[in-house]
Amino acid sequence: MKFSVIVVCLNPGDKLRYTMDSILGQTYGEFEVIIKDGGSTDGSVEGWREKAARATGAGAAEKPLIRFFQEEDRGIYDAMNQAVRCASGEFVLFLNCGDGFADSRVLERTAECLEKERRAGADMERLVLYGDTVGWKNGVSILSPPQITGFVCYRNIPCHQSCFYSAALCREKPYDLKYRIRADYDHFLWCYYKAEARFAHMGFFVSSYEGGGYSESRENRRRDRQEHREITAAYMKRRDLLRYRALMACTLAPLRSALAESRVFSGMYHGLKARLYGK
Repeated sequence: MKFSVIVVCLNPGDKLRYTMDSILGQTYGEFEVIIKDGGSTDGSVEGWREKAARATGAGAAEKPLIRFFQEEDRGIYDAMNQAVRCASGEFVLFLNCGDGFADSRVLERTAECLEKERRAGADMERLVLYGDTVGWKNGVSILSPPQITGFVCYRNIPCHQSCFYSAALCREKPYDLKYRIRADYDHFLWCYYKAEARFAHMGFFVSSYEGGGYSESRENRRRDRQEHREITAAYMKRRDLLRYRALMACTLAPLRSALAESRVFSGMYHGLKARLYGK
């Protein structure tokens, strides 16, 4: 099995159907969908539970394979860890309810990129492939950096929904549940600094990201900053942290963030960013 696409949910409503329709519309068939439910009571998961039961029954040959399991968890990162433990794909991608693939050929094109990496001799258990993101709420293109560097790790990593991780990396270092907002960021930095994984930019859009999640609510931004400081201090040298903070100040990081998130100016900002990346 090439890919495991993981969707964790709790009372997702119609967002689960939107995400599943996007996943099942992929032209590439060698993947499984894992729906990990934390105990929904809104009725939105029942149809998918039944579909998964039919897909895994005796003699079932339906592709892609839909797997559903329901288990109590301690939050989204605990649910993601639970899902990874039962994933059978070589690579995993997490899509939140309300997110989707950027187009129907994402998995097909990602499989081609993986094959190129394999032929080039890459260690497939130490590999992260990532792409660009569509922010569908404000209709902007969020481009990922062509290369991952220490400053990129400090400043702004690629959107989690646009990263395909080797399943081995996710099993070796599960998401740390002490981080309520940035456990995925902690894992990304671990992959870069500790596992010394190869990060390869695929050069196309992977996900359509809803945004407006838990980490983006106003009341959680203080905790978000706190976790960022703690995580970067754990992986980065002090001299590098000082240098990165100075670079952020010199490049007007708060203003750039405001422009990137603005419905009025985000298109202009990301257009300039695209020109800077040569796209």
